[in-house]
Amino acid sequence: MISKLVASAADALADVPDGATIMIGGFGTAGQPMELIDALLEQGAKDLVIINNNAGNGETGLAALLGANRVRKIVCSFPRQADSQIFDGLYRSGKIELELVPQGNLAERIRAAGAGIGAFFSPTGYGTPLAEGKETREINGRHYVLEYPLHADYALIKAQRGDRWGNLTYRKTARNFGPIMASAARVAVAQVSEVVELGQIDPETVVTPGIFVQRVVQIATGTTKEQA
Repeated sequence: MISKLVASAADALADVPDGATIMIGGFGTAGQPMELIDALLEQGAKDLVIINNNAGNGETGLAALLGANRVRKIVCSFPRQADSQIFDGLYRSGKIELELVPQGNLAERIRAAGAGIGAFFSPTGYGTPLAEGKETREINGRHYVLEYPLHADYALIKAQRGDRWGNLTYRKTARNFGPIMASAARVAVAQVSEVVELGQIDPETVVTPGIFVQRVVQIATGTTKEQA
């Protein structure tokens, strides 16, 4: 019997090694897998490369991971916000590397990894410092920059419902980067609010098919930090 259910977040992340590249879902706090991040913090892996839309909010979740000096490099679109003081301090003191990627390119680079695309040309960033050192090409009178896929060892994502095969559905905007990150990582770990029996999720409504998910952890709705 195939079952990807794992007893706890700690068990799901027990094998994360130092130096791993980890994608973390979420748009700010919306859809951020807070309990998985907390478990990663407790697990102790360090020298990590994190791929996320931003660089943490406040002092919890991803920001706490940064604050514990466990992240060597972050790849993101929005590293600085009003409450991203932990990243800001680390970056100004030279304690963390940053690869800044326009949001559309970030999403497409992740999607390309899951789709098996070797590289693609994007007009975004042409003529700016973000294109320095990259191949450019003029196509039909428009200038493009060559971008490469973003792969990861692990993807930590949050979904609303899942079954033991790993099929997932999401809650509104909490969906954001979760589906493409699951497809781009070697091991996708999903925390879900509810585990249902096979067949209870209509195949027509499955957003992330179980083939892209390796581990599912149920986080009780009463304790999860649910965000729309």
